[in-house]
Amino acid sequence: MDPDITIKKQAAPLRQQVLEALRRAIVSGRLAPKQRLTERALIEMLGVSRTVIREALRQIEAEGLIEIIPNKGPVVRELSPAEAKDLYRIRAVLEGLAARLFAENASASMVDKLDTALEAVVHAYGGDGGEEALEAKTRFYDLLYAGGESETLALMLGTVQARVWRWRAVGLTHPKRAAGRLRESVKNLRLMTAAIRAKDGAAAEKIAHAEVSKAAEEVMRLIAAEQASN
Repeated sequence: MDPDITIKKQAAPLRQQVLEALRRAIVSGRLAPKQRLTERALIEMLGVSRTVIREALRQIEAEGLIEIIPNKGPVVRELSPAEAKDLYRIRAVLEGLAARLFAENASASMVDKLDTALEAVVHAYGGDGGEEALEAKTRFYDLLYAGGESETLALMLGTVQARVWRWRAVGLTHPKRAAGRLRESVKNLRLMTAAIRAKDGAAAEKIAHAEVSKAAEEVMRLIAAEQASN
């Protein structure tokens, strides 16, 4: 396990800091698939109590990032290509609805915030497309979900996104990712935000659904390439 995920003092609640640190470590591969997570090691690494660690482990188990194996304890899950495909299908439908609801319900200030978040994504893409891009895109989608004013949909999408994170990281950081994919993604997100600003919910939903489908195609292509090379 990597000591880089040690918790630093921040304004966010401690439990949320631990959750985010563990998610990032799993998504980035610092906590590898099939790796055992012992409470003692996590306590020493993160510098928090056993209670906080157990709460965080329960949450990321519910999100599908780890599994509890009898006589072994928590282990980082190894996600299958079939599961990735299924998750992206679900995400496409839910995210399309989120874009429609945002267009219908969000205030002008929320639309401005979404535009600002998108520019942060564009800036991050100008780098190496790594963890900064992943975090910027996550912030963009968090705003998109919040603007729809549907707590139920936001919770459902939060669960799906937690499980999709690792596959999104593959699409953003893989050395064999398609050269034009990042540009295509930015173009689609700009079109979606323009439709939202015009309060065209149907168009926003259609574009959001198409963007997720394109992301799924790229991830499945990379997975197939990895399997072929092994």
